[in-house]
Order: sequence, then structure tokens, then C-alpha cells
Amino acid sequence: MTDLVTHPSTSDAEPAIPATNRTSLRRKKERGTYDRAAIDAILDEGFICHVGFSDGGSTYVIPTAYARLGDRLVMHGASANHTLRALASGVPACVTVTLLDGIVFARSAFHHSMNFRSVVLFGEGASVDAVEEKRAAVLAIVDHVAPGRSGESRPPTDAELRSTRVVSFPITEASAKIRTGGPIDDDEDLGLPLWAGVVPLSLTAAEPVPDPGPAGDLAVPASVRIVAEGRRTSERPG
Repeated sequence: MTDLVTHPSTSDAEPAIPATNRTSLRRKKERGTYDRAAIDAILDEGFICHVGFSDGGSTYVIPTAYARLGDRLVMHGASANHTLRALASGVPACVTVTLLDGIVFARSAFHHSMNFRSVVLFGEGASVDAVEEKRAAVLAIVDHVAPGRSGESRPPTDAELRSTRVVSFPITEASAKIRTGGPIDDDEDLGLPLWAGVVPLSLTAAEPVPDPGPAGDLAVPASVRIVAEGRRTSERPG
């Protein structure tokens, strides 16, 4: 069982995560970083991670919601969830988060690219079994999506938690890779009469749509406004 309450915050973490054979960048090393603050920032901004693992002779890559609690990610789902059941068993896994920031248009088709920020984690998951630790993890995922939402919604009951599997995953073997800027064309192509540049991309929210019902005329709560107004990462405590 993994303690989810006393993990150090980002400010207590080491400034860099030691590189390993699996996380060492071999191409475009200048885009890579092991800086813990940079890794945490990407994890905190993402909504979805992809979990890769092998089980029963097959390999899977499954998207799921998550949250960062100190030096671990937490994920949750139904007790019978195949991915979480495999992670809880300690199967070696890889977890990735990618943020797409732009499409890079070069003069040469070969040099077209994308601006992005990504994190790759390696390790083994652990089951979270204590009721209060499970509750903290579930509420952390709610607040990861919308800061403060756990205080504006009914908390999970003990029965709901018993039907939920929660797994934590370490942030101890990790690297980030980041590309920014414009196209990198060959010198001989710079004079070609061809457009080159970047189309920035961002994930934006629309106006909240209330669920119809007796309370459908309630004011939009603060946590939902934070998401709708694009203030999610800046409003997150810590």
C-alpha cells in the first residue's frame, strides 16, 4: 500500500530526476530535460495519460484520467478495470502525457514538425487500498480536472470506494521532451518562394452547458468557471 498523504510537494523534490538507460534521450537531446519542475508542470497541465503495458501475451496502450500527488500519479476506475488491475499487480509499465502546442510548416516536406511538450514515465504501479487514501486520490483526480471541484460536489461514499480500484505510479524514472519555435529548414531551401511558419494550437473550453433538472438554473460554480475561462493551471494550489 502506498501512502498518498505525506509525499513531498514539488518544492521538496529533487531539482532533477537521474537519467536511466530507458529515459536517456538519444536523438534531439537538446529538447530533453530531467528537470522535476518541468516534468511536473506538463503532468499538471494534461488531462489524459496513456498507459502502456504487456499482459497475457498482448500489449496495450490505454488512455485514462489521472492526477499528480507529489511524486506519484494516481489513476482510478472500476474494480474490474483491466489496465488498473494489471498495474496493481506490479507489471512494468510506461505512462506518457503529451501536450500539442503547434503545427510547424517548413519549406521542405521533410522538415515539417510539431511543437509539443511530453513526459515519459517508467515504473511499476501499486494498489491504493486504504479507504481514506483512495478517497484522497479520487478527489485529487476531480480537482486535477477542475481545481476546487471536490468541494462543490458530493464526496464518494465508502460503498463507491469499495467498487473503485485506485493505483499509484511513481515519478522516479522520467524524462520530458519539448519542441518550440519555427521550422528548421536547410539553408538551400530558405530562399524558396514557399510559406513557412507555425500554427499555434491550444485546448480551449466553450461556455458551460448546464444539465437539465430541478437545479438547472443554478449559477455556474467557481471550479467550472476556472476550466471554462482557461485558468485551470494558474488556479491550482501549490
